[in-house]
Amino acid sequence: MTDLTMIIIEVILLICVSAVCSGLNIAVMALDLKDLERKAKTGNKQAEKILPIRRRTHLTLAAILLTNVAAVSATSLVLEQKLVGFLAWILSTLLIVVLGEIVPQAIFLKEPLKWTSRFVGVLKIMIFITYILSKPLEMLLDFLLPHRKAKLQTRSELGLLISEHIDDKSSELDDDEVEIMKGALALSEKRVREITTAIRDTYWMTPETKLDDTRIDEIKMKGYSRIPIFNKELTESYGLLLMKDLVDIDFDDNDYKVSDIALHPTRMVGSMTALDTMFRKFINARAHLIPVERDDKIIGIVTIEDLIEEIIGHEIEDETDRHRELINLKNSTL
Repeated sequence: MTDLTMIIIEVILLICVSAVCSGLNIAVMALDLKDLERKAKTGNKQAEKILPIRRRTHLTLAAILLTNVAAVSATSLVLEQKLVGFLAWILSTLLIVVLGEIVPQAIFLKEPLKWTSRFVGVLKIMIFITYILSKPLEMLLDFLLPHRKAKLQTRSELGLLISEHIDDKSSELDDDEVEIMKGALALSEKRVREITTAIRDTYWMTPETKLDDTRIDEIKMKGYSRIPIFNKELTESYGLLLMKDLVDIDFDDNDYKVSDIALHPTRMVGSMTALDTMFRKFINARAHLIPVERDDKIIGIVTIEDLIEEIIGHEIEDETDRHRELINLKNSTL
């Protein structure tokens, strides 16, 4: 084997080492530590292999760069054995920049997780060989540049991340799941007044309202299961009248008022209450309907159904809704 052949083989090997180092450098730094930890917790084998090395960022970085510099320097020295100094410098620069830097970085950056996991063994060898130098560098860098706590995404950023799953065939989330998550994230930015049913559109009664056959038929016709009870001035809420509590009452032989029936207490909420706190409000109130007030006056009601509709982005229609639509359509045609 001639000297020229040996030099070519040595240069190729050194360029390959430089290429691997350059690719690993960009790939390892492109991997977010928190993202790796999440992937590892879900059982991703590639992330599990890389995570211990990625956690020691400064040690890994020092080992890669020391190895890369050694390979680059050795390439120049080998070429100088056969070429003139300036020509050797030009050739080594072109080889290292193109084949040892640009090409491998472009390849490794496209799929950093895959390539880093493939060369994790080589990376460990680099750390072992350069440990006597890379360890002190790690200690120095850890002291000068301590690791900072990872910054969490904002609500807007999370919304954008979730939106990227829409119409993406590779996503595990379907469009409905994406819409629900986006709706849930937006709750804190919305207020109860935005989903409140205005008092003019609310069916309510006072404690003095008589409960006779006509009134019961009217409630049945409207299909309401819960009736809020307010005073005439709309400044006080007495609770909710549940239709199921009236089933066993005989209204033919007795005259009843709302005040004669046991009401279910409920709390009022302010119109500026954020929607993300409303679930807790419903749980604490133990009710599906809550009156909404503003400036000490009741302006409407909000139901848990309204809140769920805001999250899923679709109106929920039950049997009574369709029944009322049919009655309204029938009355409009008469």
